Amino acid sequence: MEIVRQMKGPVHAIFVPVGGGGLIAGIAAYVKRVSPDVKIIGVEPYDANAMALSLYHGQRVMLDQVGGFADGVAVKVVGEETFSLCRALIDGIVLVGRDAICASIKDMFEEKRSILEPAGALALAGAEAYCKYYGLNGENVIAVASGANMNFDRLRLVTELADVGRQREAVLATYMPEEHGSFKRFCELVGPMNITEFKYRYNSDKEKALVLYSVGLHTKSELEAMMERMKSAQLQTINLTNNDLVKDHLRHLMGGRSNVKDELLCRFVFPERPGALMKFLDALSPRWNISLFHYRGQGETGANVLVGILVARTEMDEFLDRANSLGYEYELESNNEAFQLLMR
Repeated sequence: MEIVRQMKGPVHAIFVPVGGGGLIAGIAAYVKRVSPDVKIIGVEPYDANAMALSLYHGQRVMLDQVGGFADGVAVKVVGEETFSLCRALIDGIVLVGRDAICASIKDMFEEKRSILEPAGALALAGAEAYCKYYGLNGENVIAVASGANMNFDRLRLVTELADVGRQREAVLATYMPEEHGSFKRFCELVGPMNITEFKYRYNSDKEKALVLYSVGLHTKSELEAMMERMKSAQLQTINLTNNDLVKDHLRHLMGGRSNVKDELLCRFVFPERPGALMKFLDALSPRWNISLFHYRGQGETGANVLVGILVARTEMDEFLDRANSLGYEYELESNNEAFQLLMR
């Protein structure tokens, strides 16, 4: 009702963050009655897309796991009545990633000096993605900024990912010959683009070094042109911007490359409560040796932890049983291409 009363001119769409579906169901029920031409579009994170899946399958779907970054919309199953209303009234769902949410938080801060929580910036990220995809110009769209329950710890992660989400920064890896002058040549090929981060460690056993670095950019064509210059100079370059394992952990661990027998790489989400680490260690150590441990706190949503554990193949079933009994979310990352590239 508030939105309809304050609308100045026709509105193309209203974008609403979706968790259990209560907010969007209420907005859709009213707006579709008084202004039926206005589109009502929900926005969900890729890893918390219960409503999108439910609408696709025509029935409520319960997620096995749900991403906790946008914790205000982190639900495994939508409400029964809200799903019924959404199926009848809303015009679609837009899915967005963590980087895009962070970029929208930064945009809101820079334009209005207001700090939104991830769920609060969700609709803004969805509105931008929608307008960009459909080439919308000269239309009025509304994004519901649903909350500002941001804690200080999570701001660190937001600031690191915001430029990636706006495509103002790219994370790259380039093979460079271990010889005099190669670094200078590399910098010349980067050209006018600004290097914002650079990780390199000398290895006398290898003819080529792998450097991990970030560059600031303004357009997609600038990045493509730089990578083409690298290719022409026979410097193999890989774009790792969309790899979450790199952005969360491996960019901080470059230089720790090691080939350890029977090393199993896992990503765990530790709950932010006393005793969470000891519970983990009690379950797995000293039964298995820990070869790598990188902790990344994300505020109240838990800590993202990268762990290397020495587990023989014959012990894998036992390890999985103990890991499952912890009740912590986890993924096996040993076959992640970025890990093979940067750490082995």
